[in-house]
Amino acid sequence: MNRFGIFDFGFWIGLSNGLITSFTLGALLLGLSSSVEAQDAKKIPRIGYLVTNASTTEAFLQRLRDLGYFEGKNITFEFRITEGKSERYPDLIAELVRLKVDIIVVGGNSGIRAAKKATSTIPIVMTSVGDPVSLGLITSLARPGGNITGLTQMSPNLTGKRLELLKELLPTATQVSFIWDPANPGMTLRFNEAQAAARALGITLHSVELRSPNELTTAFAAINNAHPGALVIPAPIGSRYEKQIADFAEKKRLPWTCDAIESVETAGCLMSYGPSYPDLHRRAALYVDRILKGAKPAELPVEQPTKFELAVNLSTAKQIGVTIPAQVLARADNVIR
Repeated sequence: MNRFGIFDFGFWIGLSNGLITSFTLGALLLGLSSSVEAQDAKKIPRIGYLVTNASTTEAFLQRLRDLGYFEGKNITFEFRITEGKSERYPDLIAELVRLKVDIIVVGGNSGIRAAKKATSTIPIVMTSVGDPVSLGLITSLARPGGNITGLTQMSPNLTGKRLELLKELLPTATQVSFIWDPANPGMTLRFNEAQAAARALGITLHSVELRSPNELTTAFAAINNAHPGALVIPAPIGSRYEKQIADFAEKKRLPWTCDAIESVETAGCLMSYGPSYPDLHRRAALYVDRILKGAKPAELPVEQPTKFELAVNLSTAKQIGVTIPAQVLARADNVIR
């Protein structure tokens, strides 16, 4: 009401408009804040997936799809591959850490050690490792502690069994060359077990050290001088030098054994015995799922494989003049012809 006792409608209209504007702005800001919070709540997790080669990738992705995760919809990936070069692990892991991925999925002793060194906060899922407790990667299989969990392939415990199968496959092979890298702690464990198993089987184990590509020529010369009946190629060596070893073995008509069936199928390895690596990666997807749903790596027990597969390559056997005993063929889960 003005001094004449009449309401100043213009004033009230302006004030009313101001109030409406204020309330409207407040509502807009509140709505915008809620929208941003909703977007944050729906943040799509990003997974760093680091492998030696891409052969196991589809098994991992398919299992995640089975669990309801789809690329670009509710999950994204940062794929990295070492191409068998273990020296690339630190740089590739550091890159994933800089990208602030939500989980790092990695396999192999060198890869997991690099990841452990690079971060103590980002969850790490192991796709395969020999003996993570002895290597100091986790506290125990039941309660790993820290930020690492996943799967072990139990490779140190399998070495003796592989030599037993090799002796059954090649009973006249009294000397075997074991190619390994003494700079790799996991391979040192395997070599020590191989020595004990070889003594029990009456096999002379010929140590062939191979630390870098520059030592391939020397390693092959040492094998030539030793005249072994077979070669044992553990996974880390096979993943780095498979083609060179396969070419050398074929030229010398030397049987060689390996860890993974993929090498029997594609590289001419005569025999493999061990867990299925695609299956290990499928199971790693379950760990990713559980961590994304709130589980802590420190409390997720590390799994051991329960099924092991024997594979033999009849084509390689024929090419190098080896006859596979009937009892070995009967036990084989996979026969490559």
